[in-house]
Amino acid sequence: MSQPSENSTSAIESLHSAPGEYSREERAILLKLAHQSIESAFEHRHVSLRAPTEHLAEKRGAFTTLYICGQMRGCVGYVFAVAALYQTIAETARAAAFEDTRFPPLAIEELPGLEVHLSVLSPLQSIPAEEVEIGRHGLLVSLNARRGLLLPQVRVEHGWDRETFLQQTCRKAGLPLDAWRHGATLEAFTAELFGDKEQ
Repeated sequence: MSQPSENSTSAIESLHSAPGEYSREERAILLKLAHQSIESAFEHRHVSLRAPTEHLAEKRGAFTTLYICGQMRGCVGYVFAVAALYQTIAETARAAAFEDTRFPPLAIEELPGLEVHLSVLSPLQSIPAEEVEIGRHGLLVSLNARRGLLLPQVRVEHGWDRETFLQQTCRKAGLPLDAWRHGATLEAFTAELFGDKEQ
């Protein structure tokens, strides 16, 4: 992954610092859960998936992204709201650590430097290409059995314009870059982003 420019870094930070649906306390609970879920795999134990509040028990899509020394170390998520957010974070954190096939499984020696970032997704909504907003919308492109998704921060990290973002989401789906012009379905979502460094 290319390094973000100074301007895109500021934009990413603003995405993370923006006020959202989840309180500082709720964010801390979810980040702690992500770490515990990963650590428990090394200790061969389970963590409780019972949400401590009704809010965290609501079904939401979410992604867990792991970093070590500023480099991505894994990213796994659920686009659709298939389970309680609390359960989703526990499951995606462990999957990002051990099941993201782009990376080797996390080693126990890497735990001290592990940094967790969470993206809690809004429900998907159909959207015309011209209404996709830079830095606000993530995007899901679908055509036949193929799907590709990019989170809002990916667009900011690379400094892409709207058309490039649409093309790269099509590429992620294994579709022609212009599939968004030729029958592919576009669905947008927003994401509330937060990570360890904010706590």
